[in-house]
Amino acid sequence: MKRVIVGLSGGVDSSVAAYLLKEQGYEVIGLFMKNWHDDSVTISDECPWLDDSNDAMLVADKLGIPFQTVDLSEQYKERIVDYMFDEYKKGRTPNPDVLCNREIKFDVFMKIALELGADYVATGHYCRKGTIVKNGKALYQLLAGADGNKDQSYFLCQLSQKQLAKALFPIGELTKPEVREIATKLDLVTADKKDSQGLCFIGKVRLPEFLQQKLKPKEGVIVEIPKQLKAYHTNAPSFDSKEKQLEYSAKRVEYAITDGTVVGNHQGAHYFTKGQRKGLGVGGTVEPLFVIETDVVENVIYTGQGKNHPGLLKTTLFVTNEELHWIREDLTLAIGESMSVKARIRYRQTLENAIIYKVSKGLFVEFENMQSAITEGQFVAWYLDDELVGSGVIS
Repeated sequence: MKRVIVGLSGGVDSSVAAYLLKEQGYEVIGLFMKNWHDDSVTISDECPWLDDSNDAMLVADKLGIPFQTVDLSEQYKERIVDYMFDEYKKGRTPNPDVLCNREIKFDVFMKIALELGADYVATGHYCRKGTIVKNGKALYQLLAGADGNKDQSYFLCQLSQKQLAKALFPIGELTKPEVREIATKLDLVTADKKDSQGLCFIGKVRLPEFLQQKLKPKEGVIVEIPKQLKAYHTNAPSFDSKEKQLEYSAKRVEYAITDGTVVGNHQGAHYFTKGQRKGLGVGGTVEPLFVIETDVVENVIYTGQGKNHPGLLKTTLFVTNEELHWIREDLTLAIGESMSVKARIRYRQTLENAIIYKVSKGLFVEFENMQSAITEGQFVAWYLDDELVGSGVIS
């Protein structure tokens, strides 16, 4: 009998995942990951991980499966929290959820599971796994979840063949309402539980306060850049190669305070992210202000009015070789090659037509349509039909 260790998070999705595996005849063990124990930064009136681990225990009890808790807070701090601070310091916007899957659930946690004799590790993600055989070798596919509304393949965009080989996604074929229905029928304590918000496993953390522990507040100015800025209206030169044209369209606009008007103050450029609208505290504009760029060196936030401000829109982004990842290593592009794909630059975004181009320094993603707030540090993921084949950090 194959043994599966399921990451029970105390939510409805992983509860139903455990149940389905048991029904399929696996020997199932539930493991709760405790990833945080500094209560000073969660919202004080509740201790989410305690409630969650309790719910996970009740679910395991109800399903009649063994249950234990593992404390991964040290690795979580090292690999996720420190990475977040580091990225914010660089003026990039990290994605802890993608990292948490690559570094914690499918690495640290997976190693523990394999030591406990598991054949597989399962999670409650809305995605599916496919297997194809190519040149006599099994290749694993990461496929979108059947519930288009809840597809979570994006969060797993950094997994490797080795990790996918050992992964199971039992609820990938179901929709969220179907999952809730199963949980209700089984009378699981998690049946009506709201979906968790906040960082991967830490619970409801207020990000600015969390960041403030490491990144001290530092007052700076908020500058509004007009849509008429000359940099937005210069005609592109002619290029002698596709690569030069891509380089040109992927380039960030360099702003100076003199390009616009000072409209307010902020407490630290590293607390803000491109495309952000809330928290600027500047009123009186015709259209709402959006962050179009942050300068962490000079500690300036550049903003523009309206979601169609030219400072927010671009077609092209770049991924360096160091931050380029192929789930389907057999599809890796050689220098000079290109591929038509569907791509997204954030979770929940509908897939957009794009072409990826491999160059010596990395890979360009050129979208058919303008994209809003392409944010450095976030992940771009590209798909062939409903299969996620590769991803990278936007540089």
